[in-house]
Amino acid sequence: MRKKEKVTKVEIRNFNPTANLIFNIIIALFALSCVLPFFFVVMISLTEEHSLAELGYRFWPKEFSTAAYSYIFAGQMSSKIFKAFGVTVLVTVLGTVVNSTMTSLYAYVISRSNFPFRKFFTIFALITMLFTPGMVATYLIVSNMLFLKDTIWALILPMALGPFNILVMRTFFIKTVPDSIIESARMDGASELKIFMKIVLPLAVPGIATISLFAALGYWNDWFNALLYIQNDDLVPLQYLLMKIQSNLDFLAKNAGMGAQIQGGLAALPSESARMAIVVVSTLPIALNLILITSEAAQ
Repeated sequence: MRKKEKVTKVEIRNFNPTANLIFNIIIALFALSCVLPFFFVVMISLTEEHSLAELGYRFWPKEFSTAAYSYIFAGQMSSKIFKAFGVTVLVTVLGTVVNSTMTSLYAYVISRSNFPFRKFFTIFALITMLFTPGMVATYLIVSNMLFLKDTIWALILPMALGPFNILVMRTFFIKTVPDSIIESARMDGASELKIFMKIVLPLAVPGIATISLFAALGYWNDWFNALLYIQNDDLVPLQYLLMKIQSNLDFLAKNAGMGAQIQGGLAALPSESARMAIVVVSTLPIALNLILITSEAAQ
């Protein structure tokens, strides 16, 4: 008797051309709505200051000027910005590695059904996401107990472990890494560390890439920890330095007499365009990095 083989056909649903065109237009409009604001900010940062005062904001300036960037990168300010940029890159890279490593290890342990304390540590992570100790308690621990004030670790360790990323990776490990593979590796004599390094990590690359992206964005945009813990000018990150520049611009704008003495007249101060230039300087590097990562992932 010949056994009848069942052939399963996978039906692929194709959209008709009209629906496909509509979806493409919607996606294109969404992408355009994401790009246009940044392009608008770039154009404002390249606009002459008096042209902004007379004509307002425009997508294409009547008079181009790089005075805002000259103000930011001029003299001693230039060396400070490049030094702060180096600190931010170091904190972002090192912090992302520390965050993804600690998060992956914690999430993998609580995702295994044979770990006896997985429920306790899962609830512990959930509680820390819902209830925080507050700024005063965190400051006392970081400064007085761990003695991290005015060190590079004060910008890294407070954000080294996040409960949201832990729960995301826990779910990813449960859905992606089956217990049968791990049990087979244990039967072959593999240690827990070898199982994690050789089997679990290759399967968890998409999840680790996701939490690494979250961590990198968090470290790049962080300035509050520098405000609390950093007084050394050599350890100031880029976001905190640019925030101080913007605060100085606001101070000079509100004190016209002092601004005239310091800058040779308030009219010479590129306040509006300088604010937009600050946004470009702080956003462009991480935006280009995200574009590169996305293009590599798509390939």
